[in-house]
Amino acid sequence: MDDHTRDPDVSPPRSGDPTGWNATAQQWEHATLRRALVHGVRLFNAGEFHESHDCFEDEWYNYGNGTDESRFLHGMVQVAAGAYKHHDFRDDAGMRSLFETALDYLAGLPRDYYGVDLLDVRTKLTQALEDPTAIEGWQLRLDGAVVVAEERDYAYVEALEH
Repeated sequence: MDDHTRDPDVSPPRSGDPTGWNATAQQWEHATLRRALVHGVRLFNAGEFHESHDCFEDEWYNYGNGTDESRFLHGMVQVAAGAYKHHDFRDDAGMRSLFETALDYLAGLPRDYYGVDLLDVRTKLTQALEDPTAIEGWQLRLDGAVVVAEERDYAYVEALEH
């Protein structure tokens, strides 16, 4: 665990034993990754794709190239950016390009990474390459549940900009 990614205030998973959670120590390997992920997933589910992207991207900079954490966050950046291209600009060619890259980054990572159901993410991205409407209404799952945005998620992303 890196000191710069510790945060004792980050809650444990609501269910399961995802990659990144140390049940013995009762802490996340990279708690700031989990914190950014919770906010980013909630914002994604609210259709705030640009803000979701910002949560993932800001945390991505904490990790060196070649780490699983870097690949995961880079993939999630691409997922949010692709959804943004599709929903806000109707740019499905741009969405497909970003989703193809996301699939490359997410390949080989565990199915339940820091609580995100990556099997569902990879499946939905693959479906969207064939039919972009596959992501209409798509909600990311965290700890086995769909989570919704709260005011603190907006405050978190706003603080990133300052």
